[in-house]
Amino acid sequence: MNEPILARSTLALALPAITTSTVLILARIWNANGAEHSIGNAALMTVLAAGSGAAGAYLARAGDGPLAAAAFAISGGLALTGVAGYADGLSLPLLLWALATVIAYCFAARLWRAERLATLAHQRQTATQREEHGHVERVEALRAGAQIEVARSGAAYAEALAQALTARAALPGFDPAQLTRAGLPELPATEITKEH
Repeated sequence: MNEPILARSTLALALPAITTSTVLILARIWNANGAEHSIGNAALMTVLAAGSGAAGAYLARAGDGPLAAAAFAISGGLALTGVAGYADGLSLPLLLWALATVIAYCFAARLWRAERLATLAHQRQTATQREEHGHVERVEALRAGAQIEVARSGAAYAEALAQALTARAALPGFDPAQLTRAGLPELPATEITKEH
């Protein structure tokens, strides 16, 4: 039952490094295919990164935090791709990759902390509700148990009374009319029918 949660958290821990590594690999492939020292390709990445950054700024002002964060992340990825594709050596792209990975983990850690705090708050609220409703459940269980016991004792009393009446009626010299004359309530007449 805990395996999917563990797998998801392992993937979440590796996701920032996987993302920045993928961007670096694609940029180096692009570099090998003609982007090295290409002004047109660098200009394209600059325009795309600036556009994504502007969209992030607009979304941040509009109050849409998750979309603004995504737009800024895309802008940073495009800038990393442009520099890694344009540069002729590997040292600058690796330095930018390391910097981007650290920044991605900083943002991810902040999100993970917020999720953990939300999960803890939900667990606390659930535990509090269980404690509050647990008392009500225990009272209702006691009440139901008491009703069951009352019903059982009533059934046992009725059965004992029926046995006593049957035993008294079987006694020699029993006269129900004499009991009625003595002021006791009249016993119901019992008719035994036999099925043939």
